[in-house]
Amino acid sequence: MSDRISVPPDWLTEAVGTVFVAAGLSPRAAATVARSLVEADLRGTPSHGVLLVPMYIERLRKGSVSTRESAKVVSDAGAVAVLDAGHALGQLTGDQAMELAVDKAHTYGIGAVTVRHAFHFGGAYRYARTAAAAGCIGIAAANTRPLMPAPGGAAAVVGNNPLAVGVPTGHDEPILLDMALSEAALGKIRLAAQQGREIPPTWATDRGGTPTTDPAEALAGLLLPAAGHKGYGLALVVDVLTGVLSGGSFGGGVRGLYADPSTPNDCAHFFLALDVAAFGDRDEFEQRVAALRDQITGSPKAPGTERLLLPGQLEAERQASATTAGVPLDAGVLAALRETATSLGVALGRLS
Repeated sequence: MSDRISVPPDWLTEAVGTVFVAAGLSPRAAATVARSLVEADLRGTPSHGVLLVPMYIERLRKGSVSTRESAKVVSDAGAVAVLDAGHALGQLTGDQAMELAVDKAHTYGIGAVTVRHAFHFGGAYRYARTAAAAGCIGIAAANTRPLMPAPGGAAAVVGNNPLAVGVPTGHDEPILLDMALSEAALGKIRLAAQQGREIPPTWATDRGGTPTTDPAEALAGLLLPAAGHKGYGLALVVDVLTGVLSGGSFGGGVRGLYADPSTPNDCAHFFLALDVAAFGDRDEFEQRVAALRDQITGSPKAPGTERLLLPGQLEAERQASATTAGVPLDAGVLAALRETATSLGVALGRLS
């Protein structure tokens, strides 16, 4: 396994932003993408963190990801809109889409925005959290290339299609569910392969459909859906809400992130915002959410359990701790970032 190091968050964010500016993004857009990737590492989800920078940059170089910084509005009909991202970095068009959904929710009570011809948008939680901060229940989803079989099938037909839900609580941190619909995210398997460690046998199969602990075999095989047919069914619905509904790509039309870097990923996104004030008094809603929270966290614990957590709570605590202590980063990820920077003619400087 590679060594782990602690990197100052501000240094890392500036370093990643510098790389994206060198690749053709404006400082504002580069900073947005950099903050997204570094925050994922801070929250303990390195599969969506700085690990992705070399792949993003390679796609920008090869033209499958555009340096454009906003999506085109294809249609805008009251509470609903469809955007065309033009293969821009997903953090940029994702922020645009959820902000539009929130604006619509404040006007109509509900806002729904789909995005076609999109690219990887990082952690789905970011967009659900944006909605929650604006007093809305937020939902964000994306489709991916097919990675999982239908129950009983021997070929990948649906992606692990991430889904996030954010619920405002009246406090700094919302209830924040963020999940891929496979038992484990593909990025976690890719990270295990880079670090030379095994994976649990419930995560994936080899090419022949046999569960495996070898991440290399898993990358060549199939992911297993979370909770079997339930995860498969949810993944199918997300593909409808994103690719089918937006008029974009779905199923086999979505390409792999690590496939040919000159071919667009061409995924699709879905964003929904529900203004809780349109359903009743917002303060009362937050009080009711707090009562539900207390029922859960105050319920009896199984032997050996110290405390009961809400979705997103552990990640928020990790982020708060790492912001002070430093970003926990695999040394190989930092080396790859420096190598990418050097290839763009950028010197990142020494860590203090």
